[in-house]
Amino acid sequence: MRPGISIVKGQAYGNDFLLAPEAEVEGRDLPALARAMCTRNDGIGADGLMLYSFGPSAIRMRLFNADGSASEVSGNGIRCLAALAVRERPGLSQVLIDTPAGQKMLELQEQNDDALTFRASMGVPQDIRPIEIQAAGENIQAVALSVGNPQCVLLGEPLAQSRLLTLGPVIEHHPKFPNRTNVSFARVEAPNRVRIIIWERGVGPTRASGTGACGAAVAAASYGGASRDIEVISPGGSQRVEWLDDGLYLTGWAKLVFEGRWLGS
Repeated sequence: MRPGISIVKGQAYGNDFLLAPEAEVEGRDLPALARAMCTRNDGIGADGLMLYSFGPSAIRMRLFNADGSASEVSGNGIRCLAALAVRERPGLSQVLIDTPAGQKMLELQEQNDDALTFRASMGVPQDIRPIEIQAAGENIQAVALSVGNPQCVLLGEPLAQSRLLTLGPVIEHHPKFPNRTNVSFARVEAPNRVRIIIWERGVGPTRASGTGACGAAVAAASYGGASRDIEVISPGGSQRVEWLDDGLYLTGWAKLVFEGRWLGS
């Protein structure tokens, strides 16, 4: 029987992740492991599995979505990993994380009970463009971009769960997105406030997404009349996105909620 895997579960606004040491999963089928761990009924349950290794100056991470597919970065996920780093190294105020989408610096701003608030540098948004796609028999106007991972934002759409469930999976797998895409429905409520619902690539509907919040903020500022310092509200809560000259900054909380061992195959 294989030894168990150490697991810490973190969540940010209901977007949850399993954090496991990279050294403990060596030789395993990682997509299959992610699917087994993340399933809500037969496993632990999470939106993704994040593997990490602590280095002298940075933490290396890899992320697998609940369906086993690889993801470049997660804004909420790296905050969960930063919360673990602060627990392991008390007094730490800055956490540098190496992701497939580049290095992300997180600054600890506040610690209340079990929740830690970080401001994370998320990089410069790329390839921002309006697009028109055919999905579920409709002509859909959207904004496509990358914030380290692909985003498709539907501005001005009704924030209806039925629309999300119909269009989300179709757009995620649309031929325009060879690596699939995250999908957000966004409504600008004020120059400094946008509300979203999210279909996450490889997961489905989620209560929150850090990169989804970043994508919606950029789309709203570029094509929806919003400012570049904006509150993004999802079903899980509110995050702040700043779009400055040197890139995006995402502020929100994360907390660690569970620790144990995975005994499955």
